Amino acid sequence: MSSAPLSPDGPGRNRFEISKLDLFYGDFQALKSVEMSVRDRMITALIGPSGCGKSTLLRCLNRMNDLIHGTRIQGKVLLDGQDIYHASTDVTNLRKRVGMVFQRPNPFPLSLYNNVVYGLRVAGVHSRKELDEIVERSLRAAWLWDVVSDRLDHSALELPLDQQQRLCVARLLAVQPEVILMDEPCSALDPIATMKIEELMLELKKEYTIIIVTHNMQQAARVSDFTGYMLLGEMIEFGGTKDIFTRPSNKLTDDYITGKYG
Repeated sequence: MSSAPLSPDGPGRNRFEISKLDLFYGDFQALKSVEMSVRDRMITALIGPSGCGKSTLLRCLNRMNDLIHGTRIQGKVLLDGQDIYHASTDVTNLRKRVGMVFQRPNPFPLSLYNNVVYGLRVAGVHSRKELDEIVERSLRAAWLWDVVSDRLDHSALELPLDQQQRLCVARLLAVQPEVILMDEPCSALDPIATMKIEELMLELKKEYTIIIVTHNMQQAARVSDFTGYMLLGEMIEFGGTKDIFTRPSNKLTDDYITGKYG
């Protein structure tokens, strides 16, 4: 199986450059010589069957896999030309720059306001005026301000699931990341709520670089600019989304896209 080209055609600078990336959980190799580039202010989708390594690859980009005992990494993951796995990397700062939204909404059992400012307070921001401004800006960016502005003191757990997920996005935006990782952010949502999150992603890509893992090929086709198809830990094919879905160059990709496999 051939590796994907490092730099697919298209505008914009590369934020991430991934080269010959291997990841092991103990003796099990979960990623095999993955190569991929991620363009700035575009949406990159990772697709493939369950267990193919999509989420593992996503978690490599902010070193969330470091939290799993026995994980070993080989190869390069460069963010703006800097190796994020170098010993000098400040992992806390990396995770601020490269934030993550998870499969199921995970708001804290706090008020809406305190959810949004949580990371800011941890970082030492305590000015009420500054916090108020950031809360409004973040909730507006997540398309929630008009819905919740009159009940910021209410529990976040009272919100419907799609609004909880948008609140989690607002909580992330409050700390001003540069890259947003989304690990199947719509898997727990109904079709209408999914559409709202997809619309939000398309709006956010004007300011942020987004990488999304999804089982929903239609979603990848709708929202992404680039798509990577993964199978058994390998990046089988990576390129422009239109090309991947209409004229894939690898038969394995074509078999997955047309439903013959997976």
